[in-house]
Amino acid sequence: MNEIIARWVKERTFHHRQFSDLKRLVELKQQRRLKISLCFPTLNEEKTIGKSIVVMKSELMDRYPLVDEIAVVDSGSTDKTRIIAEKFGAITFAAADCLSATGDYKGKGENLWKALYLLNGDIIVYVDADISNIHHRFVYGLIGPLLEQEEIKFVKAFYNRPFQTPDGVIPAGGGRVTEILIRPLFSQFFPELIGIVQPLSGEYAGYREVFEQIPFPIGYGVETGMLIDIFQKWGLNAMAQTNLDLRVHRNQSVAALGRMAFGILQTFWDRLRCYHGVDHVKLDSFILRQMQLKDEELKIVESEIQEHERPPIMTIEDYRKKFHS
Repeated sequence: MNEIIARWVKERTFHHRQFSDLKRLVELKQQRRLKISLCFPTLNEEKTIGKSIVVMKSELMDRYPLVDEIAVVDSGSTDKTRIIAEKFGAITFAAADCLSATGDYKGKGENLWKALYLLNGDIIVYVDADISNIHHRFVYGLIGPLLEQEEIKFVKAFYNRPFQTPDGVIPAGGGRVTEILIRPLFSQFFPELIGIVQPLSGEYAGYREVFEQIPFPIGYGVETGMLIDIFQKWGLNAMAQTNLDLRVHRNQSVAALGRMAFGILQTFWDRLRCYHGVDHVKLDSFILRQMQLKDEELKIVESEIQEHERPPIMTIEDYRKKFHS
């Protein structure tokens, strides 16, 4: 097993500098007659979305025509996210208004799933909208492997994630849920995936033909479910990862990370049932109970977290009519 993982890491791990020749990437895209769409899933990202769009549009549309459309799919922001996004040239959508016959959920995965219907690209790039040090490498570094090697169908980002504390910055303190939860679970049940440096990173790209055939958890479990499903359906050699160097963003509290882990675990149990035949894991509750010390008194804080899943979008008639009729 270690030899398989080591070989994959060697052959399928890249650095964004390998794809900095954007003119070459544009030529490859044009030779293969591909369209590329960039999606920012958002919820109250007015502080960072403007710069993200300006950087990507100026470098990857105006200067080099690598990306064909930039879109924001929004979960119902109460700030100026959509106004700013439109001002700087992105196409904006309210997720709730899309595929309304299928209902509406709140969550990042919902936005990603509906983006498949809203966007037109053969390749879809997803980038989180809260990156403070945004740079166009966050996009071309993911597109590069897909264009350079046709057998690669999905590319995941990894990077150094500094962790900000009241006493300063810990250079590599991010990724706490990955190291405490995801990597131990992968090591036990899906060991082929432990070579993926940051399985929960929010930046990835892939072919429409891949994304349209897998389910999308609507919330915290979307990245975990996506990795497992793509691995099971297409194999490890269809996957790759790119080092994007540094990502600076807001860090979440331990309590927030607990809620994230609670949602991810639901997705993980579903994958165990599906791929390992483990059918005895039945949840007693979707209520997460956390202890909070406030005014010298311990209180129980309850959060209802239920990780609904969208089916493969290929099963939706409106989608098939639009892209496969």
